[in-house]
Amino acid sequence: MGAMPSDAAPRGPVIRRLDAGRRRGARIRRRLLIAGAAGLIAILILAVAGFVYLLSLRGVGDAEARVRRILAEHGGVPAPLPPPLKLGNAVVAVEDENFHANVVVNILDGAGRAALAALQTSGDPGGSTIGQQLAKRLYPHSGGLGGTLEEIGLAVKLSTRFSKAQILNMYLNSAYYGNGYWGEVAAAHGYFGVSPRALTWGEAALLAGLLQAPSAYDPERHPALARQRQRHVLDQLVDNHDLSPARAAAVFRERLPLRRR
Repeated sequence: MGAMPSDAAPRGPVIRRLDAGRRRGARIRRRLLIAGAAGLIAILILAVAGFVYLLSLRGVGDAEARVRRILAEHGGVPAPLPPPLKLGNAVVAVEDENFHANVVVNILDGAGRAALAALQTSGDPGGSTIGQQLAKRLYPHSGGLGGTLEEIGLAVKLSTRFSKAQILNMYLNSAYYGNGYWGEVAAAHGYFGVSPRALTWGEAALLAGLLQAPSAYDPERHPALARQRQRHVLDQLVDNHDLSPARAAAVFRERLPLRRR
């Protein structure tokens, strides 16, 4: 028999190391597959639990009737569809810039907020969307985690039951703008003597800015703060590509013809 090649001896340890590496790789792949399967099962369980929770919540089919009831209680008049472009865009820009995302995104956002609320001790994930604010306004609930989850769930139900235009219209109609003005019609007439559709960008930005804190940003009692807030809304309109920076600057320089009461 012929002699063994001179490099035969060191091949044994090399092969053993390669085999060990393959086994480690196989174990890692198995663990990743198990972890992925477990994660998928957890997501499915949460999805089913969320769906069951949504079914347990009250219906939102009476939302428009509730808006009319709020206005009737305060002597307001509802504005018809569609929402006024400038006021609607200003409110979306400052209150919920992702409002016009599709309903799937809204549902995923609601699920994420619910998970965050469950993890936080305060139960408040912050940054309420227009849908959440509307749900809270129309369907008052208790505080804490349970109330926050209900608010998020009802916002999801609103997004699946009504169009974006309907939700925004209900939001604008049921909002309080300060000085006794409930709804966009009363606010536009009360502050500027015009209909909501006749508002300028400057007027719309001021009204949109009032929603966060109507008393604090009252343009009659606190004109400097009201103008500061208006500037912020205009900046958000620029960020949302509704206005150019130059146009926003020009709008801010315009005089606001506030009606004196």
